[in-house]
Amino acid sequence: MGTHTSEPIRRSIEVEYWVVDDDGRLVEPGERLLSASSGVEREFVEPLIEIKTTPCESTAALRRELFERVGRVVRRADECDRGLVPLATPVGSDEIRDRESGRTRIQADVVGEDFEYVRHCAGTHIHVEQQPGREIDQLNTFIALDPALALVNSSPYFRGRRLAAGARSKLYRWMAYDGLPHQGRLWSYAEDTDEWDRRLQRRYAEFVERAVDAGVERDTVETCFDPESAVWTPVQLREEFSTVEWRSPDTALPGDVVRLADRLAGAVERIRDADVVIGGETGAIDDDTVRLPEFDVVTDHVDAAIRDGLEADEVRSYLEEMGFDVEAYEPMTHDVGGHRSVTREDVCDLRLEYADRLERAVRDARPPQGV
Repeated sequence: MGTHTSEPIRRSIEVEYWVVDDDGRLVEPGERLLSASSGVEREFVEPLIEIKTTPCESTAALRRELFERVGRVVRRADECDRGLVPLATPVGSDEIRDRESGRTRIQADVVGEDFEYVRHCAGTHIHVEQQPGREIDQLNTFIALDPALALVNSSPYFRGRRLAAGARSKLYRWMAYDGLPHQGRLWSYAEDTDEWDRRLQRRYAEFVERAVDAGVERDTVETCFDPESAVWTPVQLREEFSTVEWRSPDTALPGDVVRLADRLAGAVERIRDADVVIGGETGAIDDDTVRLPEFDVVTDHVDAAIRDGLEADEVRSYLEEMGFDVEAYEPMTHDVGGHRSVTREDVCDLRLEYADRLERAVRDARPPQGV
C-alpha cells in the first residue's frame, strides 16, 4: 500500500501532426510554423511536426496549454497556406523522406527496409509523473490499459488501402519491428525496477549488436543512443523525465487526447493508496484495489483494439471494466475508413477534411467543466 498524499500528479502530452498545403499534399512545415508556439519541434520525417506541453498539475491546465499551443500553430499554418492533419497515417502512398539525422540513419540500418513503415506513423505520447515506491505498479497498470489505444484510433489506411482500425499500431508493432519483436511490441508486466533495468540493458545490447552488424561503428551507436532512448516498446519507465510514458495512442483531436491523459492520471491517483493485484481474466480500478488481468488477456485485447478498434465488443467491455467512459470518445478511424481503398484525390480530400476538423476543434474549445 502507498502512503496517502494530496500532491498533484503532473502529466504532459506530445502529439504529432502531418503538415499539408492547401491542396492536401504533404509538405515541410517551414520555420514560420515551427516558431508559432513554444513546444513545437520537427520530427524525424520532413512533413511531420510535434507539439509538446509542459508537465501540468491538473487536467484543466493540460487542456488549456495543449489547446493554446495547437491553436497557435493551426492559426499560423492558415497564414502560411498550410494545415495540420490529426490522422495517424498520411493515408496515401506518398514518398516520405527522412530529415538528416545520425540517429535516424542508425535506426534505419538496424530495422532495414521495414523502417519504411515507421515513416508513415504519427502518434501521441502521454507522460504521467512516477509515484515514488509505486513505479512498477504504475508501469504495470499502464500496460494493462494499453487496449485503450482503440479510443483514439484515427486512421485505417496505409498507402491508400485499409490495413486495420489502428493502422499505425499495426505498422509499428507487427510490421516495422517484426524482426525486433522485443522492441516494438508491448512488454509483459515487470516484478520490480531491477527487472526493468535488466530488460533495458538486454534490448540495448541487442540494438547495438544489430547496428554493428549493419556496419555502424560501435562508438557511433553508443554516442547516439543509451539504453532508454534505444527502446521503442509502447509503455516505458522514463528515468530522464521521471514519468511513465504511454506511446500507444494515435495522433487525434486534442479533446480525446486530454481525456485519455486524465484517465491515466486518475488511475495513478488510485494506485497511490490501493493494492495492485495481477491475475484472472478481468480487471478493475476502484478505491481499494487495482486488479490487472493476466498479460495474455491484455495482449488479446490489444490485438483486437488494433484490428477492429471499438467495433470489437470485448474491447469496449474491457475498457469499461477499467473505468473508461467509452461513449465519450469518437475514434476517427471508424468515420474515415468507409472504403477498402482510396484514390489519390480522396487522400488529399481526407487530409484537408481532418485538418479542418482540427481547426474547428481548437477554435470552438471552451473552458473545461469540472476537471
